[in-house]
Amino acid sequence: MRRTLLFLLLLVFSNINGQILEWKTSLTDAIEISNKTRKPMLILFTANNMDGDLQAEVFKTYDFNDWYKKNVVLVRLDLSDSSLLPEVKDSNLKIKNAFGVQDLPVVCYAKANIRNNRTTFQLLGKVAYDRSGVKNWIRKSNDAINEVE
Repeated sequence: MRRTLLFLLLLVFSNINGQILEWKTSLTDAIEISNKTRKPMLILFTANNMDGDLQAEVFKTYDFNDWYKKNVVLVRLDLSDSSLLPEVKDSNLKIKNAFGVQDLPVVCYAKANIRNNRTTFQLLGKVAYDRSGVKNWIRKSNDAINEVE
């Protein structure tokens, strides 16, 4: 009985830990990790916690947790974050505009390189949340990141 209880507690604890997403907020750090791991970046453009449904129905699911660890580097760019330095906020807005992002929240998949203090991005695709469920969202994401490769 004790072993069963211990096993269940460990299982619950590991599932809770498995749900912690590793969002990067620095594009420079994310680009470095992306290039090192050869995974594209999933860049979430959001503002004022606009991604509540997206969080609950996609990002906080086991399916997404398993998928992202194998496939992408997570980056969250909160365009309303008042703690950002003005140059960082300006850079984030320029990237948003360069990717043609209109409505928030939206996810863009991209690769990037930094050479001579100049960053170049390759937009792989965009996926907007449409309430069709995590499996459909993951399918669309796979199509976006695999289409260019």
